[in-house]
Amino acid sequence: MAEEKTARIVKVAGPVVTAENMAGARMYDVVRVGRLNLIGEIVGLKGDLASIQVYEETVGIGPGEPVTDTHAPLSVELGPGLIEGIYDGIQRPLSLLMQAEGEFMSRGSAVPSLDRKRKWHFKPTVNNGTKVGPGDIIGEVKESTIVTHKIMVPPGVTGNLQKITEGDFTVVETIGLVVADDDTQTPLKLMQKWPVRSPRPIIKRLAPNKLLVTGQRVIDAFFPITRGGTACVPGPFGSGKTVVQHQLAKWVDADIVVYVGCGERGNEMTDVLMEFPQLKDPRSGQPLMKRSVLIANTSNMPVAAREASVYTGITIAEYFRDMGYTVGLMADSTSRWAEAMREISTRLEEMPAEEGYPAYLAARIASFYERAGRVQCLGRPQREGALSVIGAVSPPGGDLSDSVVQATLHVVKVFWSLIGRLAYQRHFPAIDWLTSYSFYKQYLKNSLEDKEQGLQMEELTVKAMSLLEQEAGLLEIVRLVGAESLSPEDRLALETAKSIREDFLHQNAYHEIDTFTPLTKQYEMLKTILYFHSQALAAIDRGVDTAEIFKLPVREEIARAKYVPHSQTEKIARIRKTIEQQTKELKVAENV
Repeated sequence: MAEEKTARIVKVAGPVVTAENMAGARMYDVVRVGRLNLIGEIVGLKGDLASIQVYEETVGIGPGEPVTDTHAPLSVELGPGLIEGIYDGIQRPLSLLMQAEGEFMSRGSAVPSLDRKRKWHFKPTVNNGTKVGPGDIIGEVKESTIVTHKIMVPPGVTGNLQKITEGDFTVVETIGLVVADDDTQTPLKLMQKWPVRSPRPIIKRLAPNKLLVTGQRVIDAFFPITRGGTACVPGPFGSGKTVVQHQLAKWVDADIVVYVGCGERGNEMTDVLMEFPQLKDPRSGQPLMKRSVLIANTSNMPVAAREASVYTGITIAEYFRDMGYTVGLMADSTSRWAEAMREISTRLEEMPAEEGYPAYLAARIASFYERAGRVQCLGRPQREGALSVIGAVSPPGGDLSDSVVQATLHVVKVFWSLIGRLAYQRHFPAIDWLTSYSFYKQYLKNSLEDKEQGLQMEELTVKAMSLLEQEAGLLEIVRLVGAESLSPEDRLALETAKSIREDFLHQNAYHEIDTFTPLTKQYEMLKTILYFHSQALAAIDRGVDTAEIFKLPVREEIARAKYVPHSQTEKIARIRKTIEQQTKELKVAENV
């Protein structure tokens, strides 16, 4: 009888390790590498040789060390304890690791993702003897003051529910049994596992026709995203991509927020970790962390884990979507993810494509964003969930022809183009209104509770955009021959466009009130600015000099409307009466 050969390392190239005697292994199996038991994943097979990407630093690992195949794909643990969790790219709990190992975790750490000791109070919502199937909700756990965790039957399990009881359980204790028709018994636990590279099953996709309110005026009014929508935020260094992502994570109208820091600077991720527990959710008044999950994979962490972090994040997001929640996933940034793919691909000696990226770059990006959507969830009771994905892209020098940007634009429906020129002018968010777009803008009219206001909001944004486009053309004339050569109507268009930019589109992320603006307030603000424009046009028709119009005291009230408390929007509506009064009192200029 031939002796079974032990799998061992034969080559180490950075984060990629080659092992021999791996017959029987499968693609994407998780393996333990070397004497330190480093976590790795098989990414290539040739005969009995396996190429393994290692998710930890490979310094000190050499040929001859053992490799152990777990015969299971890279999976995440899904259950109570995810909310308020801070994980690395392969779902190792950083807070628990710090308690166990101190400030710097050792390689090969094997702390479970979900706390095995903590007990959760489980309350069944179905009775014993009930016929259950995949995705059926069988009970609840109050995970935080905001989130009720729905316990679901894992995919692939069908039968009669037995021995389900209310009580306090850890995530690995049995809460009930499912007995199939062939008497096969499947124990149910509060926790289930799911492979990160496989989308979770759904019944069907629904049209993404409900707006996802972010509280950012330039986004909600001009380039909105919907529940289940996808968006791309490209921009050069210093243009505010991370601040935009932070703002969306803080204020987006989602039940659950999953924030993936993929290869970003450690100090930026630290800001998120420090801010979230202190910030209050505008809807519930509770700390934002009570409905958030953070994946922290900073630039100094191993590059291979960066490639896995976006899959870890979106699998956790899909799990909460399956409960019927609206989930927002922020990935910052997918460029670092693509760079990790490029490095792994190079070490695997694969044929490079454009800019050295692997040929499958576009397919990987598309498969990631396609996991977003508004869906009818698997199981009973019938429910609807939504997963919106917003990815930041960091092209070198802000070059939008970069491969990652172009591959992303082919699959997303919203493009928020950040430009350095606006950032240098201290105009934030630095989203360029002339090059950005949204294919979801058609749903803006249905987003306000007042249907009439919704229809007006759509008309107002079209009119405001036409004034901004008109301004872009007029500025070229002003540079050549001066503003004095313009007609009074064109001078007013320039002034109104400036008001739209400075009083509406510009938003202070650090101001207590201005950081977030509800849709009703956005409607009142934009309507007031454009009402001033229409009244000023009428005054010009009567022969009033534009200089007198521009000096009206009400203009300061318009500029300060953004600081009016959200509960007092009627004050903004009253500004329109002041506009009407002051423009009517203007005297017609005497002909000289």
